[in-house]
Amino acid sequence: MENTSLTAIAGITAGHVTDQLNLTGVTVVRFAGDGATAAVSVQGAAPGTRETDLLEPGNLVEKVHAIVLTGGSAYGLDAASGVMAALEAEGVGLPVSEDTVVPIVPAAVLFDLQVGSSRVRPNAQWGYDAAQDANDAPIPSGNVGAGTGATVGKLLGPSRATKGGLGSALVRLDNGVVVSALVAVNAVGEVVDTKRNATIAGIRADDVGHYESAVDIALGTLQDDITLGTNTTLGLIATNASLSKSQLKKVAEMAHDGMARAIRPIHTQFDGDTVFAVSMPGADADLTTGAEPRLNSIGIAAAQVLELAIVDAVRSGTSVEGVIASCDWLTSQ
Repeated sequence: MENTSLTAIAGITAGHVTDQLNLTGVTVVRFAGDGATAAVSVQGAAPGTRETDLLEPGNLVEKVHAIVLTGGSAYGLDAASGVMAALEAEGVGLPVSEDTVVPIVPAAVLFDLQVGSSRVRPNAQWGYDAAQDANDAPIPSGNVGAGTGATVGKLLGPSRATKGGLGSALVRLDNGVVVSALVAVNAVGEVVDTKRNATIAGIRADDVGHYESAVDIALGTLQDDITLGTNTTLGLIATNASLSKSQLKKVAEMAHDGMARAIRPIHTQFDGDTVFAVSMPGADADLTTGAEPRLNSIGIAAAQVLELAIVDAVRSGTSVEGVIASCDWLTSQ
């Protein structure tokens, strides 16, 4: 079966810890060699992140050695420390002295404390284990890693939500450039499959198989008890094209367009939506064309793959502990 995930790009591996009992988890994406050039775009109002300032163009560090997507809200940021420990043990990191390296490991969290156990969160050991387990097999979708406790459609509270999850997609451009997306979907809004022009996950209506309009509800009276930062969709775009931090920043910004097409509403006060973009150059990509046309194509592709990955995430999710998945809700009609 064709690999349509990030690990189809040479030098990228991924590992997970998935706690199906407590419904949370962590996903670690590693980058071989000296690491990957990286940037980030945060457009949600309530993000939880670590080491993202260094990804801004103009800041000193150019490359990252791993990126962590994790559940557990702000507590889950502890997982990045474990990833650093695993990489340091392997001698992977930014050399700062003759015998010391500092692994560069940005991280972003989503809020999944309303499902499973709110007392069990990804920690340093989980990050360590996920980093050690990283491999180049196709990344699974659904209730995996950071997507384990993810839900969508929460404007009327968690009891009406639908299961989110982890999703992937990939496109190959004619010049050999590959653009792929990994996403953990945990949005306050609904998820729309634009190819079918249909809501496929969101606020479950009283009629089985149907959804309330999250946009209509958001334009009306919002519940007062929705807490800031209780959602967040996390994306990671990777390409084998050689791009600078400034170019990757633009790719990450353009990728949010795909998020906006698939999730409605998006980038709200209740979301911390974050998209990373990384470059792992490969010899199979034709880089002889002009930089800007190539950048436009990669940015457009990034939006497309992120949209497709979001749809994949909710279609692949399975029902857990009272949170019904899209596949079960739609087939219940």
